[in-house]
Amino acid sequence: MSGKMQLNRRRFLAAAGAAFGAPYFIPSSVFAAPGRPGANERITVALIGAGGRGNGLMKELDRSDVGHEAQTVAICDVDENRLANSLKSYEPGVKPYRDYRYILERKDIDAVVIATPDHWHAVMTVHAAECGKHIYVEKPACCTIEEGKKMIEAVNKAKVACQVGSQGRSQPEAYMMHRYLVNGNIGKVSKVWAWHYVSPSDNSPVPDSDPPPELDWDAWLGPLRWRPYNRRYLPGSFRWMMESGGGQIRDRGAHVMSCAMWWMGADGTGPVTVEAKNVVFPTQGVWDACVEMEVTYEFKNPDWTLIWAQKGEKTHPDAPPAEERAPNENQISRPGYGAIYFGDKGQCHHWGGDGGTWAEKKVREWQPGPGAKDVRKSPGHFEDWFEGIKTGAKTIMNIEAAVGVANLTILGNLSAILGRKLQWDQEKYTIVGDAEAQRLMSRPQRYPWVF
Repeated sequence: MSGKMQLNRRRFLAAAGAAFGAPYFIPSSVFAAPGRPGANERITVALIGAGGRGNGLMKELDRSDVGHEAQTVAICDVDENRLANSLKSYEPGVKPYRDYRYILERKDIDAVVIATPDHWHAVMTVHAAECGKHIYVEKPACCTIEEGKKMIEAVNKAKVACQVGSQGRSQPEAYMMHRYLVNGNIGKVSKVWAWHYVSPSDNSPVPDSDPPPELDWDAWLGPLRWRPYNRRYLPGSFRWMMESGGGQIRDRGAHVMSCAMWWMGADGTGPVTVEAKNVVFPTQGVWDACVEMEVTYEFKNPDWTLIWAQKGEKTHPDAPPAEERAPNENQISRPGYGAIYFGDKGQCHHWGGDGGTWAEKKVREWQPGPGAKDVRKSPGHFEDWFEGIKTGAKTIMNIEAAVGVANLTILGNLSAILGRKLQWDQEKYTIVGDAEAQRLMSRPQRYPWVF
């Protein structure tokens, strides 16, 4: 760890109250009131990654049915401006940090919400679990196969509740779609075809430069290899880098594939082969995630095929246009992606797959008759997480399921990079018969951000 980084953290922590004008006092909201638990009955939460997604998640938590059970006590970000701006949204007394490890050291914090770029998810999840914190971490769970294994081991050893942010499983219309499929309305499903528009290309590249003074670039990189700052890397554009994001297949694919694995009853399983075809890589700039790709996953026992078609919504004759809905219905705001389920008695589809998951009309209107099967209905993604915290129950997007979905996206990208079909052994949790591909199942971590 550099002396410069140590000095920055010490100066920041020592001056946090003065710098942000937030002297510590006990706000009235910590005291019990009718319908609101007191501070000693609440779950104390800290946010790590106070950017747009992180702040959005905390607003979702506050609006949720368990918002009154949570008390935010700390936020963390490596960008001083983002941290200062985020702090304005919280009650006085919420403490700002530049280094998440100070948050994990606090005995009074029960849970953390991790909303950092993808390359930080695994290290922070493992460290949080080792410190006994319950965890909500954004998807995709991990960037490598090895990271996922470490996350599962750490969470299970610590016996903490972990919810991964593929919130599509908790959407009302996702429940309808799941129930519709389980009751055999389209028969036995043999293929799930997911369509999505392309990843962006950087058509106006810029040279490397010094990072802005408010950003601790070394800390932003964390476990990644060191590289010079380039403003094309962040904030949200980290998604278009293989190291820190992985493209649309890992961003939205982690949502759509999460729904598919859940609805097909495939959690805990994996494909036997993965093959990426029709791959188009960027030709300039620092973004290196696939612009276009089509990945086919073959599953056995039961046999079914999952296809990720990242070429736009017009790449399949059955790609459905946005459904027109009545003004009082939940409107489809992102119709450019979704999935079609093909059964031996018909087909059905949904749009989206994340916080916006919309099932087609026949699915929504179907009424289960006597003897119909029901499926798990999430009370909401945060509500489900809090239930896991309080009871020890497995969350709907638990770490094992989330890592399984992340593995699909990782294997798809590896097949694209290597230009060949990969064989996967789920029981041994490894790529078979391909030493080069096996080496890419892990990558070095940069000290001190290591497991």
